[in-house]
Amino acid sequence: MLAAALIAWILIRKRSSSTETETDTATSSAATESGYRRISEADHQIPRRYLDDNAMKVVYRLEDAGHEGYLVGGCIRDLLRGLKPKDFDIATSAHPEEAVELFRRGRLIGRRFKLLHVRFGREVIEVATFRASHDQDEVSRDQARTAETGMILRDNVYGTIEEDALRRDFTVNALYYDVKDHSILDFAGGYDDLKNNRLRMIGDANARYREDPVRMLRAARFAAKLGFDIESETANPIRELAPLMRNVSPARLFDEVLKLLQSGHGEASYRQLQRFGLFQYLFPLADQALESDEFPVETLIVNALCNTDRRLAQGKSVTPAFLFAALLWYPLQQRIRELEPTSDLPPLPLLHEAANQVLGDQVRCTAIPRRFSTPVREIWELQLRLPRRQGKRADQLMEHPRFRAAYDLLLLRENSGEDLGGLSQWWTDYQVANPVNRREMMPSDLDDKPKRKRRRRPRKRPANDQSQSQGE
Repeated sequence: MLAAALIAWILIRKRSSSTETETDTATSSAATESGYRRISEADHQIPRRYLDDNAMKVVYRLEDAGHEGYLVGGCIRDLLRGLKPKDFDIATSAHPEEAVELFRRGRLIGRRFKLLHVRFGREVIEVATFRASHDQDEVSRDQARTAETGMILRDNVYGTIEEDALRRDFTVNALYYDVKDHSILDFAGGYDDLKNNRLRMIGDANARYREDPVRMLRAARFAAKLGFDIESETANPIRELAPLMRNVSPARLFDEVLKLLQSGHGEASYRQLQRFGLFQYLFPLADQALESDEFPVETLIVNALCNTDRRLAQGKSVTPAFLFAALLWYPLQQRIRELEPTSDLPPLPLLHEAANQVLGDQVRCTAIPRRFSTPVREIWELQLRLPRRQGKRADQLMEHPRFRAAYDLLLLRENSGEDLGGLSQWWTDYQVANPVNRREMMPSDLDDKPKRKRRRRPRKRPANDQSQSQGE
């Protein structure tokens, strides 16, 4: 039974870790009869002012209605690490249908994993009911469903906080903040793992990855974001089980890609994805292009991710369109090369055809919403137009809504080793030059001079034209 195995695993872990952290346990926490540790506010030292006001309102509302409510997961982990949480999640004993009745601006989402979203302006507080193990006789097929591979298809089996802790993925994510006395409840040794920079799966890693293959991506992401070492028992099964990523929906993988590569630690996440053989299931065309010696593929990928990390550190905005345009730029060039021998299309239509094929292949792995795929095409198209700078073309290109993103990609291409004849430097200088200097910077290619306008011959008026007399 999965629940019994998890409980046995927790007890073994606690016995083995008790000798390592005996002093810390005696001074910073109190063991309870239920087998968890309670870390007091004086010991964990999370300032109350760092707690989200709206999340606290939700917890207090749940408790006033007679339910249990705790801040849980990543927000507690990040606060203990001195980081600012991106969002605050809540775990409660209230079933979704019970909890939604308590909030005027709450709504239920999801079928596989039913959740309550409570909206406060733009902020959304996510509320999840305590989950329990699937191996219970009274559980109906509508509440829980598992595929032959072990992947959980539906997960609406409710239980206690202890059962909920055992169902979570990593120990550092199984920390619950009790608002009644502002203590932290630790059910799986996550507090010590956090202090020791260790990422460890709760239960048997092989089985947990089969339940939800996305946990392999989460392991890579947390290791990159937090700088943690992944415990060997947690890391060893990943490369072997990586093909299970094919069973995850492309829409869900798109969300995971953004978390991995657009959260300020993209370059480190890429290294972890390559370490475990996961990158090929997110960007198969880019992974195949890495084998080519014709283009500086990996250099461009790393430079694009470092550029994204730097912009986020500076508080600047980023867009998935630029990320996908950069990661798929050389796969696009390879596809154009494949189409050229059998196609008589001009360069721009040829690029459009190649773009359709590359994006079509990509969305089978990670879905790209149209609001991002359209800008990707425009960024690629501008790479063909940026070399054409004669006349008014340069000024017209600068007015294009995707010019800045296209210019950034041009910079990255040249900085990655692609020979563009100094084109990116020309555009850098042109943007800061005054109108007089801009005219002097214009290339003087004879082949691209503006054509002389042909004088139109005046139309001869027909002899029987009575247009003048009709209005008189």
